Amino acid sequence: MADLAQITAKIQEAINTNGGFGKTIKLDLGEAGKIFIDGINNTVSNDDNAADATVSLKMEDFMALAEGRLDPMMAFMQGKLKVAGDMMLAQKLAPLLKGR
Repeated sequence: MADLAQITAKIQEAINTNGGFGKTIKLDLGEAGKIFIDGINNTVSNDDNAADATVSLKMEDFMALAEGRLDPMMAFMQGKLKVAGDMMLAQKLAPLLKGR
C-alpha cells in the first residue's frame, strides 16, 4: 500500500500534467493524514487548510478507489466517501487519482 507521501507526490505529478481546476480540495484520510490540493496554484501538500470541497474516506477505501476496485458512486452511497462543500468539484478528483 502506498503511503501518504507517495500519494501526495503522485497527485502533484497529475496536477503538473493536467493543470489545475481553479479551486481547492482536501482529502481527509482520517488517521493516515490529509492531502490539500490547491488547484489555483497547482500545488499539493499535507496541510490541513480550509478547502472548497473536503472528501473524507479511509485510506483503504481511497486506495480501492484509486485502483479501480471501488466505484466512487457506490462508495458515496455506502457512506464510505463523504463530501463537504462543492460536490461538483469533488468529481474533478477522478482523473487525478487514476492509477495512484
